[in-house]
Amino acid sequence: MSNTLLGRLRADLGGDAVVTDPDVMSSYARDQMPLAPAGRPLAVVLPDDVEGVRAAVRACAEAKVPIVPRGAGSGLSGAANAVDGCVVLVMTKLDRIVEIDPADRLAVVQPGVVNQALRDAVAKHGLFYPPDPSSYDWCTVGGNLATNAGGLCCVKYGVTADFVLGLEVVLADGSVLRTGRRTVKGVAGYDLTRLFVGSEGTLGVITEATLALRPLPQAPATLVAAFPNAVSAGTAVSRIVRDGLVPSLMEIMDATTIRAVQDYLHTDLGTGSDSGTLLLCQSDAGGAQATAELEAVERICADAGAEMTYQTGDPAEGDLLMKARRVAHSALESTGSCMTDDVCVPRTRIADLITGCERIAEDTDLTVAVVGHAGDGNMHPTVVYDAAADGEFDRARRAFDAILDLGLSLGGTITGEHGVGKFKQDWLAREIGPVGLDVHRRLKRALDPDNLFNPGSMFSM
Repeated sequence: MSNTLLGRLRADLGGDAVVTDPDVMSSYARDQMPLAPAGRPLAVVLPDDVEGVRAAVRACAEAKVPIVPRGAGSGLSGAANAVDGCVVLVMTKLDRIVEIDPADRLAVVQPGVVNQALRDAVAKHGLFYPPDPSSYDWCTVGGNLATNAGGLCCVKYGVTADFVLGLEVVLADGSVLRTGRRTVKGVAGYDLTRLFVGSEGTLGVITEATLALRPLPQAPATLVAAFPNAVSAGTAVSRIVRDGLVPSLMEIMDATTIRAVQDYLHTDLGTGSDSGTLLLCQSDAGGAQATAELEAVERICADAGAEMTYQTGDPAEGDLLMKARRVAHSALESTGSCMTDDVCVPRTRIADLITGCERIAEDTDLTVAVVGHAGDGNMHPTVVYDAAADGEFDRARRAFDAILDLGLSLGGTITGEHGVGKFKQDWLAREIGPVGLDVHRRLKRALDPDNLFNPGSMFSM
């Protein structure tokens, strides 16, 4: 059966589009979450147009072989990880920006377009595509759609789903579904577009997206505030939100992250305290409005106990300050193996999450660092451990699970932007409950009755 399928795939898509070399396939077998399980694929298939996707899906459907769609592999949940005997369907060759419409402020793109390439292309028309995952310089739009990716600018602009007007999707029988619209408003029928965004490739393969754009904002002004502890920083975040201030970016770094970043960059971030917490804010409102917005944030930070604040309107200097945030994950990886979590809590509970993670670190005798998007409460606690030391992996996994439990206890969710993937299925069942899980399974059966699209991701059948 496998040889028959491989022969058909080569005949339909061309020999170069079908990869079976084990060493090459291993590079497509998993994403950036090294702890999520990954199987050995039968083949890796790289179509270059929608007809190639349809042909691959039809062939796999007839052979009853699972299909795992994949973009660049920048994900952090194992959602793109192969299962044994599957076809990994790599979408990176569908990389055309089909249309940019400045008048209606939209773009039509294929899933293999890199996020930054789209942002750069629309900027030439004075437009802006806001979703900005930290991997924006290499992650693909298709992957962003599949996981409903977020990023640093979510506090003001929202996540990927907030910019998707419509989709083209190849379904399990090879037919093509077109959802949504090009208009600003539209309520005809069920919102199938939202159903597929964030579905992690379990319902269909996205082959095209119509995306809403915004006017290009002004170059951002930047504020950094150092606090003696997480509680005072959390107080500042709560007051900023309560006062109706909406900076374009508001990031937080705990003391453990700050120490790692300082060692990594060989610089002093000026927190002035071993338990210090750093808040980074930007405003892209421009001119006097940006200055006024950051001055209001600065006053709140000072009232909440900030030991240092610094504001700059120089974009280059702002980029240098933001570098500390952008290298946080790399800095932590330089200290050991990492499990990066992705919990989202109410913004009033950020300090409780950080202090709770400190307790989890003590209980497990491991390092737990917290960095995240303070503006929307999406935190990324990272468990650092020695993978070669006996028992440390098990302790790290206990810490990881304890963080998820803490996030739920604070009224939060187990994932704000990375997705459930193949690492958090049990936690999804706990969060949404038996009725919610049953509805998920009914939808999956309706659209993928043979459970061929990314089986085992999000939930089991």
